[in-house]
Amino acid sequence: MKRSRGLRAALALSLAAGLGAVTAPQAAAVTEPVAFTADDLPTWQTDGIVWALAQAGGVVFAGGTFSTVRPPEGAAGTERRALNFAALDAATGAPTDCALSFTVSSGTATVRALTVSPDQRTLYVGGYFGAVNGMPVSSAAAIDIATCTPKDGFNAAFPATVRALAVTGDTVYAAGDFGQVNGQTRQRFAAVDATTGALRPFRADADEPGRAIEITPDGRHALLGGDFFTVNGADSHALAVVDATTGANAKTYPGFIMNSSVVKDIDTDATGFYTAHEGTGGFDGRIALELNGFGQRWRDTCLGATQAVESHKGVLYSASHAHDCGLVGEFPDGRRYHFLAQPTTSVGKLGWFPDSNDGIGEGIGPRVITIAAKNGVEYLWSGGEFTTVNGAPAQGLTRFASTGDTGRPTTPVASAASVRPGEIHVRWRTSLDLDDSRLTYKVYRDGSATPIATVNADSLPWHRPQASFTDTGLTPGTTHTYRVTATDGAGNVSGPSATVTATVAVSAQPYASQVIADGAQLYWRYDDTVTPYVADSSTGNTSGLQAGAPTQGQPGVIADGSRSFAFDGVDAKIHSDRRVTVGDAYTLETWFKTTTTRGGKLIGFGNNTTRNSGRYDKHIYMNNWGQLYFGAYDGGTRYLNTPTAYNDGKWHHVVGTQGPGGMSLYVDGKRIGSNGYSGHERYAGYWHIGGDAVGNWPSRPTSNHFAGQLDETAVYPTALTATQIAGHHARASQKGDTVTTVQPTADTYVNAGSTGTNYGTATSLAVRGSAAYETYLRFPLPAAPAGTRLTGAALEVRTDSSSTAGSTDPVLVRPVTAAWSENEVTHASRPAVGTQLLGTLTPPAGPSGSASVQLDRAAVGAALGGDYSLALTGEGTDALWLWSHEAPAAEGTPRLILTFSPL
Repeated sequence: MKRSRGLRAALALSLAAGLGAVTAPQAAAVTEPVAFTADDLPTWQTDGIVWALAQAGGVVFAGGTFSTVRPPEGAAGTERRALNFAALDAATGAPTDCALSFTVSSGTATVRALTVSPDQRTLYVGGYFGAVNGMPVSSAAAIDIATCTPKDGFNAAFPATVRALAVTGDTVYAAGDFGQVNGQTRQRFAAVDATTGALRPFRADADEPGRAIEITPDGRHALLGGDFFTVNGADSHALAVVDATTGANAKTYPGFIMNSSVVKDIDTDATGFYTAHEGTGGFDGRIALELNGFGQRWRDTCLGATQAVESHKGVLYSASHAHDCGLVGEFPDGRRYHFLAQPTTSVGKLGWFPDSNDGIGEGIGPRVITIAAKNGVEYLWSGGEFTTVNGAPAQGLTRFASTGDTGRPTTPVASAASVRPGEIHVRWRTSLDLDDSRLTYKVYRDGSATPIATVNADSLPWHRPQASFTDTGLTPGTTHTYRVTATDGAGNVSGPSATVTATVAVSAQPYASQVIADGAQLYWRYDDTVTPYVADSSTGNTSGLQAGAPTQGQPGVIADGSRSFAFDGVDAKIHSDRRVTVGDAYTLETWFKTTTTRGGKLIGFGNNTTRNSGRYDKHIYMNNWGQLYFGAYDGGTRYLNTPTAYNDGKWHHVVGTQGPGGMSLYVDGKRIGSNGYSGHERYAGYWHIGGDAVGNWPSRPTSNHFAGQLDETAVYPTALTATQIAGHHARASQKGDTVTTVQPTADTYVNAGSTGTNYGTATSLAVRGSAAYETYLRFPLPAAPAGTRLTGAALEVRTDSSSTAGSTDPVLVRPVTAAWSENEVTHASRPAVGTQLLGTLTPPAGPSGSASVQLDRAAVGAALGGDYSLALTGEGTDALWLWSHEAPAAEGTPRLILTFSPL
């Protein structure tokens, strides 16, 4: 085993139960209960695999199959010879003066086990080797830590590989492949004298290799792990508890662990012990067992072989390549997580997610963990096969400290929209921080440095629900900009989100406001312009993630000019960003438009995300002929379908409901059919739009993925009534506000310091009072759409990326009252500017910032249907630099945002 435990103090921290299948993730910062940051520290590297770690007095010992170590930078010529062993400073990660070479006359030498005596004076080493610094040994050695020399009085002889060691004050315990020790029969487990290596009476014979051994804190029992099926002739696969003196069985586990799973590591603390499992198509997770009676406390059934476990201050750290924790209500089968942390009281994962790659050898990743301390700082060390850590080169060894968290959360992805008068819904995908699952978000409006809202929200790599804030009390027709930042528990602040803009509704949007009023808990409108985030306009904060690149910005179905997404029928789809369950009643609703002859899933529920789900129902799909099917599974496939095809290239509205009264299917506001089936399959999963498994459901389409456009998708926790559904269909054609964005056809500035120069082709515009710069903008204003009036007009600008772009001086917006030409105007020939003040802009204070100003609505309204020119002038000395319409970044172009509302 990797180290000696001995007696431990009682735990200082008692953790509450972890996550259930679908509860919110337990918040965890670096401070508590996780003890380490996720920031990997510079550590010397190996040229092979590290199999074993131990620590004593601020030094970490690493053993494995390697020949050199090198600095973190890995420059050529800096390697040091290190034959299967290295001693490193726990605080710096650099080698100490202790150098040992473990060799063998034939075959490949390897160190597989390290442990330190309770008095911290002796390091015991196991593996497959025949000499230490040339002194003959037989796969086991004792090293004097003070002098870094092998003890020639320790003469235990193992003719085969030793894979684990544990030690008490006078006894060394070993597990491995051997069948003899010191010439006497000992099958896979043995005990020898800690000073001489003489064989102890301990006898715990197993039929297959031993891989782990630990001694309970009271010293009375040995905990055995490995591949075996019998111990001392009794059935006990992979795990057993025996008497530490005699080896007699104290607790066996017949049928407790499936035959295809083995135990790779065991760790103990004051109350329990923990096992790490590797399976072949079987159990790969972790088990916690009580020391009192040796019964199970919990079982974590995540898939992805666990190689090492380490209990520390109430948290169990593990090294694995976990890729599917769906059975414990966490991430579905997909990417690998190589480091995890969870309470010793439950299976729920805590917010600590440093990561490695699979690396060399068997492609396992990390193999071993230990914890060392020096100068008041604790360090979690890991060794293994990996060649990268947190995306950067790092081979064989890495470490994480208990202090110095410097990792910033990822930048939030935000959006904003207004559905009801007087308010804007600001929403964002929660950020990811590798060592803090609870983050604090600040919302900033109109370029202000003071946040208007602070929101706390939890997130994990596989569970990043939307967070949101509704800005209220706003003037209808006005336009506002927002940015969002995330801050972790250590005070590290993310970059600000990209600026998002919304115009406050003058009248309620007929369709969207009704969907929200009827209780949607997922409402995807598909007006998003960023990837991969899909905003949820409901109060459910059930945002989505795009996969396979659906096409954004397509014409939508709603009369207010909203957008839709187009799906390619190959791999484009959207899935919800958090795992949920579905209750006794629900409604699925979406609009679609297609000419496909291959069918596909429009909307459905499944237990995976980017991969096809293994469990799936509560879905609406189309067959190859264009007919719609709505189905749920209750032990049988219960479904309704349309006799008519709807792949006619027109927009259609489809709704499926299920509740205690059964199932109903509606198309274009009319009920097509119903039945009495009220049951569906109960599992935690994700909503899918545009594609997921269809399997052998009736009239199965050729494609799982839908080719066509989808818009206005909603999911409700109730079965909507026929009246509500008909009302939704009717409201889609009712107009609300129409928001029109107008780009300039010409823009330039003039410079009082260079009166004859024209700047018409410049990518930036300038405004300043003293040593004047003046900017001119010309917009082609549309006529008001029939039956509407202008209810809002705003000018939005964005500073360029230069360090001096921002300004603290107000900018005055006035009408230009004379003709001007972008490519001819100079300061000497500048046009006349009217005296009417249309608005005063408070500009961004720094580069790459956005700001907007409300303009006099009557003045703008009088100019509708023709060109309208604005002048931006200043009265101070602080220059403002803005992007022009020639700038390469289209989102920085000045623009007018006009709101037209029904008469």
